[in-house]
Amino acid sequence: MTDRPSGTAHRNRAAKADPTEWHGHRIVTEDDLGAVFDPEADEAERVRLARRRRLRHRIVIAVLVVLLLLAALFAQALQKGWIELSEPEVAPTASAECPAGPFTYQPPETVTVNVFNTTPTAGLATQVSDALAERGFLRGTVGNSMVNRVGMTAIIISGPDGEAGAFTLQQQIPGTQYVQDEREDTSVDVVLGSGYTTLVPPESVLATAAGPMSCPWMSETPTPAAAP
Repeated sequence: MTDRPSGTAHRNRAAKADPTEWHGHRIVTEDDLGAVFDPEADEAERVRLARRRRLRHRIVIAVLVVLLLLAALFAQALQKGWIELSEPEVAPTASAECPAGPFTYQPPETVTVNVFNTTPTAGLATQVSDALAERGFLRGTVGNSMVNRVGMTAIIISGPDGEAGAFTLQQQIPGTQYVQDEREDTSVDVVLGSGYTTLVPPESVLATAAGPMSCPWMSETPTPAAAP
């Protein structure tokens, strides 16, 4: 019979008495974890991050409130007419010839009219657009523009397919100049100048009129339009 070495027995008894060991393996205790993770430092970091989130949240809310206030003020300024949005400068390419037609007066409800104001008179484009709408014309874009032509009454602009509509608009405003651009629809632009005063009285508009276009800047005698 062989006796177990006394040293081994002593170590086994010591392991059983040590609560931090289990079958020769060390058990991780709360003290060991505390040495690695400092609860106070971790709590301080959580507090710091919470403060940062609250500050960021307050900043975002403040910015949104300011933007909403600015939008409300801007909308009120537009409604009151204190601000008028500027449209891009109208720079049409004039046709080489002044279409002669003859053109016939079109039903107003078939003509879409965009009105632009080049004068310092605020709201003039809206005023003329409203007056044309009362005569049955379809309301298009209303805004401001820039045309350097002193004493100009109005420019009437259309594409080739809008010539008859442009002729119809020229019957509403005396002394207008027709210019053709490359648009493909039948809409007509009315660009108001400093020489504009008022529309022709409705009773003076000849709804059955037929005739040439008015192009005083290009020629005193319009050239007949080319056959389609």
